[in-house]
Amino acid sequence: MALRGKLRQLLLQRRRFFSTSPHPAPVSRTLPANEEQTRTTLALVLSEPDPARIPHIFRSTSLTPESHFHRHVYTKAISKLMDSNDHDSIRTLIRDSIERLSTRKSEHLFSQFIVLYGRGGLVGDAVDLFDRMPAMGVNRNVKTLNSLLYSCLLAGDYSEMARIFRDFPQKYGLKPELDTYNTVLKGFCDGGCSSEAHAILAEMEGKNVKPNLTTFATIIAGFYMEEKNDEVGKILNLMKKHGVKPGISIYNVRIKSLCKLGRSEEARALLGGIVSKGIKPTRATYGSLIYGFCREGKLEVAKGLFGEMVGKGLEPEPVCYFTLVFFMCKGGDFEAALDVCREVMGKGWVPNMTTMKLLVDGLVGIGKVDEAREIIGHVKEKFQRNSDKWSEVEDGLPKL
Repeated sequence: MALRGKLRQLLLQRRRFFSTSPHPAPVSRTLPANEEQTRTTLALVLSEPDPARIPHIFRSTSLTPESHFHRHVYTKAISKLMDSNDHDSIRTLIRDSIERLSTRKSEHLFSQFIVLYGRGGLVGDAVDLFDRMPAMGVNRNVKTLNSLLYSCLLAGDYSEMARIFRDFPQKYGLKPELDTYNTVLKGFCDGGCSSEAHAILAEMEGKNVKPNLTTFATIIAGFYMEEKNDEVGKILNLMKKHGVKPGISIYNVRIKSLCKLGRSEEARALLGGIVSKGIKPTRATYGSLIYGFCREGKLEVAKGLFGEMVGKGLEPEPVCYFTLVFFMCKGGDFEAALDVCREVMGKGWVPNMTTMKLLVDGLVGIGKVDEAREIIGHVKEKFQRNSDKWSEVEDGLPKL
């Protein structure tokens, strides 16, 4: 009852702050899984000082991982429990949620629970749930198999993923499909075994499963990560064989991979090549290049690419602004960082606390205390949960 009262109190507080009506509607005692309750549950999860109480929060709701927003709440809860290494509470949270389903069980929901176990690093529990599905009144299918493989991927358990891929299709009479192969390829490539891709592609061809852009993008990223440049060329040739054209998504993977390896000049040359072919770059193309040149300390090149992107009518992603602000601060260009920060805050986005603290300290260091106060005021207004921390920073600023 105390938890339900806390939920109602949070709902009322939200309505006082955000409702345009002077008479907020009464809070339902049944706590339906509507958007308002979902947001309140998320707020409780994020603010709960004792992670072990998170399963109790969910018991007072009717949330399931059926919708995207509900899955987001589950993901945040499991992430918080992972941070405290509380695997028992993760098990309790998922088991309680399954028990609340009663007659609403489906392959889709069980697939989501299997994935949640993977997010919690509990692959063994995911396999156990997959095994017990028929006894719980739900049939297995290739979608639940794909979820189990993805669960291994999330947990970084690539050896178990390989075992499941090798044994389970025959054991349970399930026929792998394109998503199955793409998930397994992602696991092999993330695990440093990109060379396995050739065998997987051969198997796909033998079973008449046609690879797509995702298939090849995954393999290319894997070979770049292992710095096997010759293999990248072989995969590009294989794409031609399979009739898959390397559109901008493939070029974006190549550019991002090169920038991660500190080869941003090569990536920029690749950009020039795709433009000459009449392929239009996207904001992701420029975002990778800007990050790459910033990381290599070439801020002027990065700023030039930013201007080029905006000049083409491409709206930069928030992370692109954040990258510029962070590296400009690292490079001591605090006035330029302030300009970019003001622009991004005007769009409703704010860099993380580490970046903003760098900017505030830098502005104070060059005598721009008023500007530092302006930044702090905006952040306190945007993120009231951290307002106490920022008040401490503000109190430490030089007095006028």
